[in-house]
Amino acid sequence: MQPIFITGIGTGIGKTVIAAVVTAALEADYWKPVQAGFSHGTDAGFVQDMLKGTACSIHPELYKLSLPASPHLSARQEGISIDLDLICRQFTKLESSKQYTIVEGAGGIMVPLNDEEFVIDLIKKMDGKVILVSRNYLGSINHSLLTASICKKYDLDVAGWIFNDHFMNYEDEIVRWSGFKKIAAVPGTGVVDRLFIMSCATAIRESLQAAL
Repeated sequence: MQPIFITGIGTGIGKTVIAAVVTAALEADYWKPVQAGFSHGTDAGFVQDMLKGTACSIHPELYKLSLPASPHLSARQEGISIDLDLICRQFTKLESSKQYTIVEGAGGIMVPLNDEEFVIDLIKKMDGKVILVSRNYLGSINHSLLTASICKKYDLDVAGWIFNDHFMNYEDEIVRWSGFKKIAAVPGTGVVDRLFIMSCATAIRESLQAAL
């Protein structure tokens, strides 16, 4: 089973919101293997709340680290090291009857997971099909194209971009320069609730399925 791996151009870009939308749209299962920081709740907990009443299963984290920092530093504080091979083995043990399992990474694609490996190394080990998340803001073209460049360098299987919010015509520029297609865009909102997630899931379902 090839995972659909959700990663993005940085931290705080709405990656978990997009992961919830994609999970709902595909009627998939969700897993975030590494959670760094949970004093305000976990990403899995958020997705669970948004998808209540659906057939989607939310699998528990393998690493749940208390310090809200880069995962390799959070793990180091707890005296452990994140093992990417262990994550891959755990993924094969997840019980699911679904066609897709959505795996959400931690932060951006070049976030260190241990002293030698990054999120992008986990994607390679898992042979994930990648959905790239970009939030539109001043500076996001640069951040998006850097992310696209490293994806090409590592020869990742990239399905395309899902954009979050809106800023000028940045989406078109990022698609043109990166060479990766636009799957969908999710509008900005002041309130992210179950109604918003489900309406976005319905809106992007057809284009998402076509991209995969």
